[in-house]
Amino acid sequence: MRPIPPVAPRRRGLLAGALGAALLPAFARGVSAAGPILGTRPADWYRTRFGEFEVTVVGDGDLDLGAPAAGFPAHPRDDLTQLLRANFRSTEKLVIPQNCFVVNTGRQLVLFDTGVGYTRPFGPHTGMLLANLRAAGIMPEQIDAVVCSHGHIDHVWGIIGGDGKPNFPNAQVFISKADFDFWTDEARGRTDGWVGTFVQGARRNLLPVRDRITFVEDGKEVMPGIIAVSAPGHTVGHTAFALQSGNAKAMFIGDLAHHDVIMLRRPQIEFAYDTDSRQSAQSRLRLLRMLAQERIGILSYHFPFPGLGYVAAEGEGFGWYPLPWGVNL
Repeated sequence: MRPIPPVAPRRRGLLAGALGAALLPAFARGVSAAGPILGTRPADWYRTRFGEFEVTVVGDGDLDLGAPAAGFPAHPRDDLTQLLRANFRSTEKLVIPQNCFVVNTGRQLVLFDTGVGYTRPFGPHTGMLLANLRAAGIMPEQIDAVVCSHGHIDHVWGIIGGDGKPNFPNAQVFISKADFDFWTDEARGRTDGWVGTFVQGARRNLLPVRDRITFVEDGKEVMPGIIAVSAPGHTVGHTAFALQSGNAKAMFIGDLAHHDVIMLRRPQIEFAYDTDSRQSAQSRLRLLRMLAQERIGILSYHFPFPGLGYVAAEGEGFGWYPLPWGVNL
């Protein structure tokens, strides 16, 4: 029997063999192409449209609040653990972002809340607002208005810089009179503990700009397209802000809810840093029900970056539905 001659490989086979070798992972070919692990965090900013407005979310860094039970001491620990584990969150500590929002109305640049400022009491990865603003192409001197939801450390401590001068030299400042009075008044005897720290910080950041502060009032227009909405409890004058541009509606909720799982699934929970926890829960339920029913967008200060989305009524509480990236609010 005559031997069968070998079959010449087709061109496609040859090409596939060559490509296969070329596409082999570097480690399989004995070649190292690894680069160093950078370990650096990119600038936190995100931009979207809202009607005729433009919204830029600018991060001030993450707050490490420690063990969940420390933030909600009156709530059963087992339930906190179950909620966090079921939603793939750490059960050891709560870490929440600070999402500051710059709304460009076409006439003004309006900054909502200012982060913790230069003191960085929560560590070196906070106090990033100014750097991230510049990375987003916004200079601090361009800000026309700083709108403050309340007088706490992570909301007004970025008004004044380490040199004692305003970080936003051309901005008017808006806050409720109740919160301004409460957090700048030492005569109340509140000078110890975290309350004393908050009072001293509020005085350092609000008193130097007292001549440019305008007090907001519930239901009154702060400027075209922005209306104050009283939501007391977390602080005495805590305020949310309704935004409207054309048919688009949204609300900056400040600290109406700090955590997108715990405080939405358990909206009546009491938070350790509330001035009046029961009143805070009432405000939270009232506004969240309205936002869910009317399908109004949310700008959240502490929900996962960039903090844009919607809530829906679910069970005894609410579910958080983040806005997909690239989709206008």
